[in-house]
Amino acid sequence: MFNKNATKNTSVEGTSINIIASGTQLTGDIKANGDFRIDGALKGTISVKGKLVVGPTGTIDGEIDCQNADVLGEIKGRINVSELLSLKSTAKLNCDIVTSKISIEPEALFTGNCSMGGVVKNIQANNDARSESKAKAAGI
Repeated sequence: MFNKNATKNTSVEGTSINIIASGTQLTGDIKANGDFRIDGALKGTISVKGKLVVGPTGTIDGEIDCQNADVLGEIKGRINVSELLSLKSTAKLNCDIVTSKISIEPEALFTGNCSMGGVVKNIQANNDARSESKAKAAGI
């Protein structure tokens, strides 16, 4: 009835929750298959396949790549969120954002560039192309 030689798969992929606690400082790169919460300080890059939560005491100085994010703390660098980025009222961001959707509560602070949705067109390149075509049409 029971096979003594059967192996049991104990790995749980995508459901792990990882935490960097308040008062902890980490320098380096992090890759996680599950969700991640940062209440301490990270200097480096973090890639999360799930949800990233930066707590009110959490700080990140570097690049972020994740599926969803809730930010209550401070981020400097660049953040790439494939689905929803939520900036709570205590959030302080000095970074560039690339996301599909964004939610910003009143009193959240954000300085930088934000690109949303599909392909973002280069406005300056389009203006230059229009100027060239107008110049050709005018015989200049």
